[in-house]
Amino acid sequence: MDMTVSGKRKDYRKYLLAVFCLLAAVLIGVIRFLSGPEFALSLFYILPIALATWYAGRWAGIVVSLASAISWLIADLNMLPAFSSAFIPFLNETFRLSVFLIITFILAKLKRAMDNHKALGRTDPLTAILNRRAFYDLAEMELNKARRYQNPLSVLYVDIDNFKQINDRLGHHIGDSLLCCAAKMIKGNIRSIDIIGRFGGDEFVILLAQTGPESVALVARKLKDKLIELMQRNNWPVTFSIGAVTFETPPESVEHLIIAADRQMYNAKMNGKNRIHYKVIETNDSLTPLSADIRSAGI
Repeated sequence: MDMTVSGKRKDYRKYLLAVFCLLAAVLIGVIRFLSGPEFALSLFYILPIALATWYAGRWAGIVVSLASAISWLIADLNMLPAFSSAFIPFLNETFRLSVFLIITFILAKLKRAMDNHKALGRTDPLTAILNRRAFYDLAEMELNKARRYQNPLSVLYVDIDNFKQINDRLGHHIGDSLLCCAAKMIKGNIRSIDIIGRFGGDEFVILLAQTGPESVALVARKLKDKLIELMQRNNWPVTFSIGAVTFETPPESVEHLIIAADRQMYNAKMNGKNRIHYKVIETNDSLTPLSADIRSAGI
């Protein structure tokens, strides 16, 4: 599924939830009016406020908080004889709204902290792309889709040649900058449905969904050319060895994908570096590819 469509559906669900919570707040106000001034129902407002804040965002929580206070105020204004002064309902709702807003801001801050913590657990802290664990999780989902629809699946394993020399000669801060620039370049030149993760110090893995050998060859060349251009522009004396594999039949596991691509990257390294090695694997009976390289020369 395209990430844009998925995002729109998610936003639509948030909108529906916010509307539902808004209507719930109004309903509680109606119940307050029908039950009379003797029953305090403030606690019941907390549920729609909390739901709106947690699942639809801080602004949704603020709107539901305002709706809750206003609905209570309207109910009280229709029962003014029960109060010693007409000013009391306004004072009460000011305090009540303050409590609702405090709850909203506390929950919003807690939710943001939890989301950040979750993201940190799935993201490489240097390059801001997926770490190995998160890559495996998403790749497993993509592998299941490929099995279901019998689509081809391709993987690129990218290794930076002579990266250690950058750290030794120019310093680790330059090495870190190189990695960040490379990750950003790769991410900016693949599709939103593709998955990129950082494996090890100077290795990146890209899973290309619904991609056959001809397409993966084009993607690999494009990425390599752009990466080399980026390195030359920054005077970083490194090149890239890339292993590219296409599974025409979905393999048994994500590990199978990674090992096959890693083998081709290793072949590129052993044949002089700064090149791309391709392989089409027609079956998943074993980790030993049954087909010949469709291209083994360096590019």
